[in-house]
Amino acid sequence: MNNRPFAGRTAAVIDLAKLRSNIANIKSRLKPGVEFIAVMKGDGYRHGIAGLYPTLKECGIDSYAVAIWEEGKMLRDAGATESILILGDTADDMLDEAAKYDLDLTVFSMEGAENMAAAARRAGKKQNVQIKLNTGMNRIGFPVCQESFDTIKKICEMDDLNVTGIFTHFARADEGDHTSARKQLDLYLHAVNELEKMGVVIPKHHVANSPAILMLPEAQLDAVRCGDILYGLTPSDDFDWKNSGLQEILSWYTYVAMVKEVPTGSEIGYGGTFVTERPTKIATLPVGFADGYSRYLSNKGKVIINGHEAPIIGRVCMDQCMADVTDIPDVQRGDTVTLLGEGMSIEDMANMLDTNVDVIVCNISVRVPRVYINGDI
Repeated sequence: MNNRPFAGRTAAVIDLAKLRSNIANIKSRLKPGVEFIAVMKGDGYRHGIAGLYPTLKECGIDSYAVAIWEEGKMLRDAGATESILILGDTADDMLDEAAKYDLDLTVFSMEGAENMAAAARRAGKKQNVQIKLNTGMNRIGFPVCQESFDTIKKICEMDDLNVTGIFTHFARADEGDHTSARKQLDLYLHAVNELEKMGVVIPKHHVANSPAILMLPEAQLDAVRCGDILYGLTPSDDFDWKNSGLQEILSWYTYVAMVKEVPTGSEIGYGGTFVTERPTKIATLPVGFADGYSRYLSNKGKVIINGHEAPIIGRVCMDQCMADVTDIPDVQRGDTVTLLGEGMSIEDMANMLDTNVDVIVCNISVRVPRVYINGDI
């Protein structure tokens, strides 16, 4: 029976109705006037920038943040006119190209600022930049010290740059104990205060990421950067997620390609890592680790077929995997298989693989089509 909610071999199905619900839920948690920055890095956590943007626009998202300038271009190509912050570094030899797309670049050194200013002069316009402070994450950012304050003041005085914001990033806001996050917040506020004493007034202040939005409301400031929770991905084990009202917006499906029966003692897949202990009915599924279905799910994962759990047996191959459907009645070629969704959430799979939810969605390959729906299939 072909009851697939998609055409073809496989699809990641994105529910835009759930996205709208998540946005409304998040907005209800924000203080009046706080700007909603939607974080769209990793091609919208692999949900697809182009497919998501019209709904985000409809919901009144204020601005966007991405990791790299190419993702900023993707947003512009999708029609975005709002402010777009590039959270990471932009290589010096890409500054001329990035300057074409009206992006806010992150600056964390005088050398970087000078290179951005030179590119702005070549383009004949001012370059928007935002200052990144390092308050404890220790990736990129100015350390909080007087030398940095002096440098930031000089950057703010550069004719070819327009400093639009100053931000930092929490390293441990997802923990129930917020001692570390509050230290970072205090250090950030100290830096902003010291800069203002020097006459450096930067218009936008933001530090809160998804877990801070949920658990550290004092960190909201002028704006918040909303990533995980926008997509319904839980950012913390220390938050009551089940009662949050936030929902995963992505499900992932394939179908049964073949059903066969093998006798007791049959080796399944590469290396014979699974040997049947009874006559076994096997469904072969046309997805594998090249699609992002992790090889670490070999002999460990489960899928949902006709409302029943079916364990993955044998090694997950590059393009196929096998499931034991002995105890599921009437499984046929064409039956829908749920890889992620009802019965196997993204959080469930992350826990099974001892990783986080972002890894699961970001590993779903570009060869898996994204299909957008509004409401239940």
